[in-house]
Amino acid sequence: MTAVQPKTTLPSVEETFDSLSPATDEVVGTYPVHTAADVRATVDAAREAAVWWAGLGFDGRAERLRRWKGVIARRLPQLCQVVRDETGKPIADAQLESVLAIEHIAWAGKHARKILGRQRRSAGLLMSNQAATVEYQPLGVVGVIGPWNYPVFTPLGSIAYALAAGNAVVFKPSEYTPGVGKWLVDAFNEVVPEQPVLQLITGFGETGAALVTSGVGKIAFTGSTATGKRIMAAAADTLTPVIIEAGGKDAVLVDADADLDAAADATVWGAFSNSGQTCIGVERVYVHERVHDAFVAKVVEKSRDVRAGSDEAAQYGPVTMPSQLAVIKRHITGALASGGRALVGGVDAVGDRYVQPTVLVDVPEDAEAVQEETFGPTVTIAKVRDMDEAVEKANDTRYGLGSTVFSKARGMELAGRLRSGMTSINAPLSFAGIASLPFGGVGDSGFGRIHGPEGLREFARPKSIARQRFTAPIALTTFQRKEKTDALVAKLITVLHGKR
Repeated sequence: MTAVQPKTTLPSVEETFDSLSPATDEVVGTYPVHTAADVRATVDAAREAAVWWAGLGFDGRAERLRRWKGVIARRLPQLCQVVRDETGKPIADAQLESVLAIEHIAWAGKHARKILGRQRRSAGLLMSNQAATVEYQPLGVVGVIGPWNYPVFTPLGSIAYALAAGNAVVFKPSEYTPGVGKWLVDAFNEVVPEQPVLQLITGFGETGAALVTSGVGKIAFTGSTATGKRIMAAAADTLTPVIIEAGGKDAVLVDADADLDAAADATVWGAFSNSGQTCIGVERVYVHERVHDAFVAKVVEKSRDVRAGSDEAAQYGPVTMPSQLAVIKRHITGALASGGRALVGGVDAVGDRYVQPTVLVDVPEDAEAVQEETFGPTVTIAKVRDMDEAVEKANDTRYGLGSTVFSKARGMELAGRLRSGMTSINAPLSFAGIASLPFGGVGDSGFGRIHGPEGLREFARPKSIARQRFTAPIALTTFQRKEKTDALVAKLITVLHGKR
């Protein structure tokens, strides 16, 4: 893809690194390791671009965002191939995340004016001579540090909303998926060639750390809880605000009246798709004792038809980050050693690139496989006496990202009781595809929100304006105020607010 590159002040970069296919170790691209000086130069260029971009106004930015999503949509097969090259996931899965990302670009551009534009507020009785308004102004430059597991959908959930809000963006993709990041930035630069509004920096942790301390207006990070904590600590020195979207240990609740076929299908897909490398993926299931055995049988049956591989018939690909293989194996081994049973898969399911599906039952609640994020194609299933116990166990975690409830009669009630940022009822992970819903977690799953009105506001600062329409009959903010004025105000407040 040929892109018109906007002028920047980046110095030349000597050190490079290779992006490798996790399926073959083939080199699929070579990218620069940007230094702290490179990052500072990039952010400096972005500051100037941000002024120009904000000056386009909501309509001007929306038009450019529409053109960007059009480029992505027309070249979707090309983008999906880059995703497959760098993550190993099937083309169909790459297409699914890209399609959802396009929807989010469209929503952010269309709704930014309504959400962030000037709005009237009530001034109240005492200040009735004032006209009160609030508007949301851009932060300037936003730094986005993206993950490798969904290298299109996840970072664009921050990038698109930050751009729609009027900010320039400096994007640091994962070192495992720099090619996807470059593709997205190049596509944007085709429709916005005038200024470096969206720029790419590549490298490892040091490059990301330099972005955090570069003086950007906000950092949006997606990744592990441990890395998120380090980013927060570094950002604290300059009071740089952050959005942290970290890991999860998401639970599914299956009530006695649930559609078991739908619940089993959602569990299998949510646990094994993308090789289980999904922050909102299914890792734990709590099933009412009356339907437990039937549900488990259906999950086992469906799981036997799912296979990891690099061929077109495989349902999911390799584990992208090799170090995660040891974590997955440790969790399975620990679960079995503590009395759990593998009805599908087991320790031998963990290979040198691929992990085949593993379904675990009878695993104690204090096992790592239940308490810690596995981030692999495994799932634990536990029997509960009722949904009160299911809610209690689902909430007994330091994480709180997503969750799912399968229940015909009590779906909304149970969803409201779950300590998580998002819940789907009778469908898997549906909240992620609804652009108007905020996305984010609580506890060790992070804080702040992307997507929806809340996501737009995350990338803007509220500006309050009070304008005097006429001189107040009672002057309160003056040293010329009389005692009788204070007495009148006290009487008025007592009448308005002093009733028992």
